[in-house]
Order: sequence, then C-alpha cells, then structure tokens
Amino acid sequence: MDITKTIENISQYFSGALARIFGPTDDKYPPTGVQPFEGDPYKEGDRSDW
Repeated sequence: MDITKTIENISQYFSGALARIFGPTDDKYPPTGVQPFEGDPYKEGDRSDW
C-alpha cells in the first residue's frame, strides 16, 4: 500500500472521530426536569424496632 494512501486514511479516521466527539449530540432522551416528592418525611420518633 502506498504511504500517502495510508496517511490519508489515518487522517480521515481521526477527523471523523473528532467530528463525532465535538459535534452536536444525537441522543433521544426526554427532558426530565424536577421530579415531585411523593413519600413521607422521616420522623425521628416514628421508628419501629425489628
């Protein structure tokens, strides 16, 4: 294989990797925001012994 072709392939590989790392994200996660609290607060005197 020609040395210039090898160097060209390596440079294309790294430029594609850099574009993937520093490019915009493509995740499809929904926005979560603040979740409501639905539990009971802990009270110091309300503990059951096992």
